[in-house]
This record gives sequence, C-alpha cells and structure tokens, in this order.
Amino acid sequence: MTRYLQRRIERHQLPYFLKVYNRYTDRQIGYLGNVSEDGLMLISQLPLIVGPDFELQLKVPLPSGELQLINLTGSCLWCQEDATPGHYDSGFMLIEAPVEYQQLVDALREYFSFLPISASA
Repeated sequence: MTRYLQRRIERHQLPYFLKVYNRYTDRQIGYLGNVSEDGLMLISQLPLIVGPDFELQLKVPLPSGELQLINLTGSCLWCQEDATPGHYDSGFMLIEAPVEYQQLVDALREYFSFLPISASA
C-alpha cells in the first residue's frame, strides 16, 4: 500500500531571521514572525500602535551577499504580548506590496513545505 504525506503551511515561522525596518528612518522595528500573501506578523521589543499604517522594509539576503530591499505598507490590526517576556507580536494587513514580496512568500512556502512522498506500509 502506498501512502502520501502532504503538509501545507499557510504561515511560515521566521522568528529572528528577517529583520523589519522603518522604510524612512532605516531603524529596525523588529523581526518577521510569519508571512502570508495578505499580511505578516512582526515580533518586536516594544508594543506597536494598532490602527495606523506603517511603512516597512524587509532586507532579504541574496546568494550574492547583497540585500534585496522590499518596501511594504501595512496596517497594524493587533498587538499582543508574546510568550517570550519583553517581546510583542503585531499583525499587519498589507495595503501595498511589490511582486518581490509575493516571490518571498512563494519561496518560503516552497522551502518550508513538505512535498508528497510515497511510503510502503
């Protein structure tokens, strides 16, 4: 008998991997916690204000060693204390995101997803 294992991950856990910056001041706001096509979760050391739009920038490392800058506009929908003391999780709905953001989401989905495999029973 052949079984297929398939796992689909809608959001990808990325704590402390990709840094998120204020696009205009270049100051780090926090880290990307997870992503989806329509939003992201940010992990920060300070709580963020719920309601306003934020101008965000991701700095994605490329194989060449250079950084790809991805500019996003997102509305902060919620903020709550993280399980880790001194950290906060904030959920953003993306208002404006370039095609490079979707490419990042797709690449992370491919990297972290399991492909169908066959196994003997």
